[in-house]
Amino acid sequence: MERLSPETVWRMTNKELVRTLNKDPFLKTHKKIHFYAPSFMYYKTRYFRSSPEAFPTVSVTGKGCALKCKHCGRKVLETMHSATTPKKLYRLCSRLKRQGAQGCLMSGGCLPDGSVPLRPFAETIGRVKRELGLTVLVHTGIIDSQTAKALKNSGVDTTLIDVIGSDDTINEIYKLNMKVEDYADSLEALQDAKLAFVPHVIAGLHYGKLKGEREALEIIADYEPSALVIIAFMPIHGTEMEKIEPPTPLSIARVILTARVAFPQTPLVLGCMRPKGEHRTKTDILAIRAGVDAIAFPAEEAVGFAKNQGIETVFSSLCCSQIYADLAKSADSEH
Repeated sequence: MERLSPETVWRMTNKELVRTLNKDPFLKTHKKIHFYAPSFMYYKTRYFRSSPEAFPTVSVTGKGCALKCKHCGRKVLETMHSATTPKKLYRLCSRLKRQGAQGCLMSGGCLPDGSVPLRPFAETIGRVKRELGLTVLVHTGIIDSQTAKALKNSGVDTTLIDVIGSDDTINEIYKLNMKVEDYADSLEALQDAKLAFVPHVIAGLHYGKLKGEREALEIIADYEPSALVIIAFMPIHGTEMEKIEPPTPLSIARVILTARVAFPQTPLVLGCMRPKGEHRTKTDILAIRAGVDAIAFPAEEAVGFAKNQGIETVFSSLCCSQIYADLAKSADSEH
């Protein structure tokens, strides 16, 4: 690992990248890999079956979003529980708790400035934490210091944020009049508030091509994330980009391996958003070769691959962004 730099990995030809991944230098560094299958997507293999109640997603804006990004078009919001007022949020969380939820991911559509309107819900999130004992993760969008402090005071467990490294992608895909620097400012706000934060880098968001992912990783390197998640563009039916080809598994692996080299001590995850089918199988096996600590909704063949390599596998019904907490628990139990 010491002989490779992030820039070296990023500039490799495809043949060089394949050769490096096939040498298994990162595969051998891990004795255990964590697999996650939270409730918002059905998952069943011979290795694990997801719980329909354990970890749902909640939108504080319902189906509303000011942006209508080309890759999402508000479609993702349609799959989430709606809770558009603090009172509705507490009532929903109470019901989810009774149904067996251990926690939830709270997010929502964006305002015109790219933020998710979470601050009005901070006090209720605190009540959910205190009275219901749920693990609460929030996906923030662009965030200012006041909102970050409010979330810290609420006791939220982890904050998630997509980090985009290209102004062109922000403007064209998100249709957002913001800059790369605004994402850096958001990371600073989260770190200054002493929140656990997990940046997400989206491979191939710019029409299926790599653009800005390396820069996003460089931005994140100036901070101290609890973990790092790599996800990938996947075409969603009914959106402006439904016919766009996703990035290849090898392109995604390039981002993952660059991240692994750049963040050797940070828990690294292949997250839930990525193409399915044979594409996912190839991507997941490459991710294991690249040394990820965790994968969300892994292809069955990838789980088998890990087992055949002698890697211990652990499944969870919670969100993959909790990998840093799970690794800490594992370390404590070993001492």
